[in-house]
Amino acid sequence: MEDNKIRLQKIIADLGIASRRKAEEIIKDGGVTVNGRRANLGDKADPYKDKIVVAGRELKPVKNAKKYYIMLHKPRGFITTMNDEGGRKCVAELVEDVDARVFPVGRLDRDSEGLLLMTNDGDFANMISHPSTHFPKTYRVTVHPRITEEQLTKLTTGVVIDGRMSMPASVRVVTSEQERTVLEIILEEGRNRQIRKMCEALGLETARLKRTAVGPIKLGMLQPGKWRELTNEEMKSIAAYQKKLKGKNQAEQQMKKSREKKK
Repeated sequence: MEDNKIRLQKIIADLGIASRRKAEEIIKDGGVTVNGRRANLGDKADPYKDKIVVAGRELKPVKNAKKYYIMLHKPRGFITTMNDEGGRKCVAELVEDVDARVFPVGRLDRDSEGLLLMTNDGDFANMISHPSTHFPKTYRVTVHPRITEEQLTKLTTGVVIDGRMSMPASVRVVTSEQERTVLEIILEEGRNRQIRKMCEALGLETARLKRTAVGPIKLGMLQPGKWRELTNEEMKSIAAYQKKLKGKNQAEQQMKKSREKKK
């Protein structure tokens, strides 16, 4: 029955194969079949009755399977993917002892380190990483040479990267020395290698980049290469934070509509 059918990208995400956005890419690239037929974006299926194959692997859902929500301290040198044809080190190697297939929520580039959330819950991943939520992420960034007031202002107000202005960011100087500055940067968007590109556009070299928090979740003292499950208190804080962000976004949209009506 059609009532039992679910969009393929949600099925793939819920089974911990990939995030919903990544699942959409796999479907577009022809990597998914349903009952032997190539699937298209927007197609639906019944995960318990239809034969769904993703990249040559048949999906076998388990009813009431446990959902995992973990934080990983990603070290430098690992790429944020579950496999790599080039043989590079992947974060999948660091979570092999998790009793489920989990995938990254968002990404950290190979040369960056710090907090990476991973899960097998597609809805959770989508809530954290979808651009419309503006879920903030905090970074500790070391740049060379010493930053100027003009550069600091531009980082805060926005920088043109890849032909588009970045959203305003919260930027604070942690320490400043003769040839380097350590910054705390909070972003509400997650464009590819965004901080590195912003700094490069201003003539600054990013020597080190570490994500220290995602929303209210902080990396703390978790050691590089290690992971742990989020606590109940942390999950509750994420839910409360998401509710707060939703209210803020709705208020901003209403204000925008009001301004447009007055024009």
